[in-house]
Amino acid sequence: MARDDEISAATNPPGNPALSKVSNQNSHRGRRRAFRQVTVEEANSHQEYATNDIYLGSYNRTSPARQSAEIEPSPRASVSHVQLEPLLDEIDGQLDAFGFDEQRDGYFDAHFFRPVNQDHDGMMRRAQETLPDVFHRPKLNSMAQIFWRQLELLTAAWKEITTSRSGIRLLRSFLGFFIAYIICLIPNARCWLGKYSYIMVVSTIINHSGRAAGSQIDGAILTTLGTAVGLGWGSLALYVSTSTLPARAGYGGVLATFLILFTAAICWIRSIFLRFYQAILCAGIAISYACLADTSKSVGWAKVSAYIIPWALGQAINLVVCLLVFPASGTRALALSFHLSLGTIKQAFELPQNSIMLKRQLAWHFVDLSQAIRDFTIDLSVSPFHADDARSLRNLMQGVIRSVLAMKVQVDLFNHVGEPTQTSQRSSEFGRTRMTPTQESNPDPAQVIRATLRWPMQELLNVLWESICRVDAALMDISGHRKYSGPSTSVSSDVGQILEDLRIKMTQFDDVDDSLIGHPVLPNTYSDHPELVELFLFIHPLRHSASKVLLLLEKVLDLQRKKPVWNIQLPSYPFRKSLLRTNAQVRHDRGGLTAGFYFRTKYQLEAAMEGLQDRNCVPATLHRDNSLFPDDANNETSPRHGKPENKMVPTDWYIGGVNHTMFRYKLWAVLHRLQGVESRYALKVTLVTTLIAIPAWLPQSKDWWDQDGSWWAVVTIWIMMHPRVGGNIQDLFVRTLCAALGAVWGGLAYGAGGGNPYVTAVLAALFMIPMLYRFTISSHPRSGIIGCISFTVVSISAYRDADMLPVSYIAWTRGTAFIVGVVASVSTNWVLWPFVARHELRKSLATMMLYSAVLYRAVVARYIYYGEGNEPGQEDVLRSEILEGRLREGFVRIRQLMELTSHEIRLRAPFDPVPYSGLIQASEKFFGHLIDVRQSSLYFQPSMLAHGATLTPAIIAARRDAIATILMNLYTLAGALRSDRPVPRYLPSAAASRRRLLDRMEHFEVEQAKEARESKAVHGVEGTETGRKRRWADVYHYAYSSALTDIVENVQELEFFTKKICGEVGFNLKLQDD
Repeated sequence: MARDDEISAATNPPGNPALSKVSNQNSHRGRRRAFRQVTVEEANSHQEYATNDIYLGSYNRTSPARQSAEIEPSPRASVSHVQLEPLLDEIDGQLDAFGFDEQRDGYFDAHFFRPVNQDHDGMMRRAQETLPDVFHRPKLNSMAQIFWRQLELLTAAWKEITTSRSGIRLLRSFLGFFIAYIICLIPNARCWLGKYSYIMVVSTIINHSGRAAGSQIDGAILTTLGTAVGLGWGSLALYVSTSTLPARAGYGGVLATFLILFTAAICWIRSIFLRFYQAILCAGIAISYACLADTSKSVGWAKVSAYIIPWALGQAINLVVCLLVFPASGTRALALSFHLSLGTIKQAFELPQNSIMLKRQLAWHFVDLSQAIRDFTIDLSVSPFHADDARSLRNLMQGVIRSVLAMKVQVDLFNHVGEPTQTSQRSSEFGRTRMTPTQESNPDPAQVIRATLRWPMQELLNVLWESICRVDAALMDISGHRKYSGPSTSVSSDVGQILEDLRIKMTQFDDVDDSLIGHPVLPNTYSDHPELVELFLFIHPLRHSASKVLLLLEKVLDLQRKKPVWNIQLPSYPFRKSLLRTNAQVRHDRGGLTAGFYFRTKYQLEAAMEGLQDRNCVPATLHRDNSLFPDDANNETSPRHGKPENKMVPTDWYIGGVNHTMFRYKLWAVLHRLQGVESRYALKVTLVTTLIAIPAWLPQSKDWWDQDGSWWAVVTIWIMMHPRVGGNIQDLFVRTLCAALGAVWGGLAYGAGGGNPYVTAVLAALFMIPMLYRFTISSHPRSGIIGCISFTVVSISAYRDADMLPVSYIAWTRGTAFIVGVVASVSTNWVLWPFVARHELRKSLATMMLYSAVLYRAVVARYIYYGEGNEPGQEDVLRSEILEGRLREGFVRIRQLMELTSHEIRLRAPFDPVPYSGLIQASEKFFGHLIDVRQSSLYFQPSMLAHGATLTPAIIAARRDAIATILMNLYTLAGALRSDRPVPRYLPSAAASRRRLLDRMEHFEVEQAKEARESKAVHGVEGTETGRKRRWADVYHYAYSSALTDIVENVQELEFFTKKICGEVGFNLKLQDD
């Protein structure tokens, strides 16, 4: 009642009588609900309010923009209002404030309305279209369908092997294995190598020779180093366990202690430093051999030499094969990445086009280019490209992709200008369009622009298309892979000629574009002509893309003139960063490629966003709190003295701060890190390997453990357990099948010919070629490697122990050891901290939504609402582009992560990927609009800066509410996704807050336009350069406002799909009788 009395007093001042009336309105469910409406009579123009006698409390009268009917509406604001109409249809009647606003000094005023009805079927249908291809594949419901599917996969694999470089990689991998295997079949060589001669073959499998030369050398060094470390620690364990009589009595406990400590340490290193993966893997195999194979109270040192010599020989064989048989220099992956990226960029200059799929492909190539450069610089290579030149080419191509992504392409933009032909010299199929007499008498501005720019635009598109083709041909010529990878020889590689043609076409286009400046048909402002804005929003980014392509042509021409020669390129990737990465083949052999990329990108995003999240914006309020910034309170020499200004301060600055150099903080950081996924992985592996290895140290089980080679069960666990992903039912079945099949085929290889080495070699080739393909090339490497090792161990052990044990016994006992290892590894990952792609997908979407909110806050604070003299500079733009590149990669990885959900079995109910795909698409659109806002704001001076102190007090509340509403929606939705809790039914209306801000801005934009017309009348006709800047400022001002309005629509899409995933908070009211 006190608040009602304040309003009544405010609306009934002395000398200005008013009538207050209260009416009841029907609510949505038919119940009566009271709304207080205040009607105020308008004062005469000569009457002034006695403000000294009026107490308004926290209320204030609305800006005159909504009170004066004589002021013409702002065209740009009107267009934005039209965009908001569909979002405000159902709540429009609730928006009238009757001339009063509640001014909460510095506090957010949220507007809550009934949820808007949305096109459920239409939104779900559009989300269905955005699903990855894996979800569109037909379900396999019968054995016949499964058979034909496998036959298709075999046909595709055969085609890949026989028609691509994959066949050569498979040949090298097989040769390394087969040479070592033949040596083990020779009796004298097998006797010389010792009891564990098959270690040489296992060595050739783990670091197979199907790699580039630099990667092979790096792998040989790391695997040998890891083996030496593992054997060294194992030798120490053997020495301690046999050093004294008490130690010999409890040798099993000593070996177990050494094994546990070493396994925990290398597991932790394996999950963090990806660079040492090969070394850690071999160290784990070596320590398992030392502590679990043939253990006893007295051990001879010949046990160490029986392992290290075959291992070193295997690495030597692989290294020779890799360097002599079709050696790979390490340039092909880089050249292929350039080739594929340029091929996709070329499609962007072909109209019409599928913009959605093309943008996804461009975003993927944007990420792939960076990955290709990292792979090229992390290892030694022999290449004509210098590392600096490769990085420059990467940056220039990414610049072209970034400019192409900014193009607003529509299919009918120029009435189907047509696709470019495939010839190198093409003339335009469209001459200068002549206007009909009717069009000349009543010219349409859009038709004038089309008629003027159609021919130079088509010529520019043709030259850009041809330029990309020639850049592709020139780079493939330099790399030496054009013969096998393309393009065809009919495409010219003369970059110099096309460079001159592009400069000529750009000059012609600029001349024609200048002729439109001051054209009598074109309007003075483009804000009320959205069709003209759409044309210009395609023209300007295309012209900007031409500038980026020009820089790329100049760089490629410079490379051609230098005539690069093939040189040895040493690793140049920063050492500290290289510890967290490895080359492409190792990433593939490690398995879990999608999850690995996802988590690596996640960590990079966290590091990139940390700078924004750790800094809060203290806004410039009307009543400035000088206690926050005492140094600036009376600073008379400051260039911004007297003007309120936003300040970015660290989060800890105003809450006491945290001293990161204190010992207790460092201790907390270490303990907190020990709670991470690395320690969990180390605990899982240590636990399961120790439990499986217990029979190796017990007297009652030691004999059959050594005789059956059961220590391979522990090795299998070590190879199979991934730090991130554990596998699903399909993986368990396939890996178990490959292990069993390898053991059975190994027994058959020996038994089929009665121990004939020639028969064994032939059967080995028949089995190992497809299994090596599965390990080294296919997307299922872990099932491939377990099949290879299982076959090798069983077949070579049969030659060694056939005189003592039946072949069938050897096959089933060792096969059982491999199967036990596979089952134990997969089941442990299921039980202890499992990786569930569905859960990670939901959490990743929550994180990306939160990052989008932080980015939105940063863009608004840095590029829109900045103070005079604090305009964003080139450094800010570069930092924003780097951050946007990280976020773009994040969306690529999230889509890849969603594909993993198709392989997971969900017991509760089928997993519906449609709302997730729709949420990803909506989040990506939100991110794209933020980029549009940032880029558009660079081409015009925000009106709030132009009016300064006049505009800021009038719109600060509406501006605060418009920004805070979107941030609150994003934070609420992200929190619901993160915690998997229902979304509140009522959220603040971003559309209502946006409209309120537009209403405040309308009056000042009209005044600004009036001042511009008066200035033009005084100073006369503006020059060409000034007119061009004014036009682009007007066009991008419209694009900026339109993007901010589109963000409001995106927020509602995000809310819709989040509620589809998490549900909505409902009401469960129970009525009880009296």
